Amino acid sequence: MPKLSTMFRLDGRCALVAGAGSGIGRAAACGLADLGAHVICADVNHPAAESAAKKIIENGGHSESIPLDITQAESVAAAFHQIRAAHKHLHVLVVTPAVNVRKRLLSYADEEFDRVINLNLKGNFRLLREAGRWMSEDGGGSIIVLSSIRSVVVEPGQGVYAATKAGLVQLVRGLAAELGPKNVRVNAIAPGIVDTPLTAPIKNNPEWYAAYSRKTALGRWAGPEEVAGPIAFLASDAASYITGTVLFVDGGWTAIDGRFEPPL
Repeated sequence: MPKLSTMFRLDGRCALVAGAGSGIGRAAACGLADLGAHVICADVNHPAAESAAKKIIENGGHSESIPLDITQAESVAAAFHQIRAAHKHLHVLVVTPAVNVRKRLLSYADEEFDRVINLNLKGNFRLLREAGRWMSEDGGGSIIVLSSIRSVVVEPGQGVYAATKAGLVQLVRGLAAELGPKNVRVNAIAPGIVDTPLTAPIKNNPEWYAAYSRKTALGRWAGPEEVAGPIAFLASDAASYITGTVLFVDGGWTAIDGRFEPPL
């Protein structure tokens, strides 16, 4: 059995991080590289992906960047063709992109619904399918997608976003069941409130920001790097017997019933 100190290392492995240009994706790319992986930084904003790869290289890691729009089947196909041409194996896939149109369900337009579904659910599916095919042919790998606490708890204005995040959990479970015999592990991370560009509108509202802080047991938001650690764990051999699961990284949000402390 390998020593525990080495089980977290990713030396010699190739990892694709979709959404590496910012937020959790950028932190995950840097974290995987720090553990020895060669990281392919992919983003619809290619200059942002290039910036992430450059940062990794400056810090002594191995990285490259590619453009990737997961809402376009042609872009996904081209990205995987490029990666296959340059690399013999793909050991890790991390999928982070998401969009949220905060509106009550009765006010949602069809186009807004389609936009959220197409990125959060169908876009993720495209990457899971391509990576799953490659990894199952190749003898194994680890796929990690970003779900959310909204997969189990919701608030007004979050219904469609929550539906996509719950749907991702079932995609993860289904793919884990299908690819387990091929030694491909598939898991989800469910963050709580994280300081990223997606949550900037909340952070810019002091009352809203404070209310979300109070919802957690720790009384604060997470930084992207606090989600990168669990992602790296699921990518590594330290998680070799973990598949089809959802790891909540939410500061206790889904575990506690508000912040009121009743007299006991």
